[in-house]
Amino acid sequence: MEKIGIIGGTGVKIDILDNVRQIKLNTPYGNTSDLITLGTLEDKEIVFIPRHGYNHSINPSNVPYKANIYAMKELNVTRILAPCAVGSLKEEIIPGSFVFIDQFIDRTTKRDQTFYNGNQVAHIPMGNPFCSELRNFLAKSASSLKLNFRKSGTNLVIEGPRFSTIAESNLFRSWNIDTINMTMVPEVVLAREMQICYSSIAMVTDYDSWKDKIVDVPEILSVMKANSYNVQELIKDVIKKLPEYKECNCSNALEGALL
Repeated sequence: MEKIGIIGGTGVKIDILDNVRQIKLNTPYGNTSDLITLGTLEDKEIVFIPRHGYNHSINPSNVPYKANIYAMKELNVTRILAPCAVGSLKEEIIPGSFVFIDQFIDRTTKRDQTFYNGNQVAHIPMGNPFCSELRNFLAKSASSLKLNFRKSGTNLVIEGPRFSTIAESNLFRSWNIDTINMTMVPEVVLAREMQICYSSIAMVTDYDSWKDKIVDVPEILSVMKANSYNVQELIKDVIKKLPEYKECNCSNALEGALL
């Protein structure tokens, strides 16, 4: 049976599942970030992995992205919803709002971004890296819940774990980028290689370092806590709306990509 995966980021907890149990799954890429939570929601099977561990003990560069995505595939996950904290690089994208990212710019330098490190190379197409069908359903749910959201946006991914300098933040703003975070890549790339639909739920927590107050952890956690109800309601609503059959091409992503 197909399952829906949720990879939760900073401050994201999923307290909405029924029939909850936890398992440990060994993968060829090591352990997942923490124990995997299985449960049901709206009569659908859910697989939840906390991206940074349940105690937030894993920094962005050390997240076991390959183990997490491999585990999702092994557990028959076909769609992944990925809540994450992001900083805003535009005045009009306010903390507490959501952006359903459709493009990214990768500025990371240390991360393994492919499962194909052996005798075969995969040139995976990433022109449109996120599942448009899943993103459309998120926008419909956000609209019905009257949430403040943007249906699309470009996210810049930095290595972290440090935040941007003021100079960097202003440079990124000059590129007309919408948001910034530290974990979207390689997660979305690996999901594409595994032919799993993937959509980010970018939760805006701050204005990075360019505005009046330079971002810090207490600010992020405060906004996340205030917005935790909204993200759980959004996830509940979109899972209820998702049809059994997909009309996107994510499950065919490897066609023509392998050499």
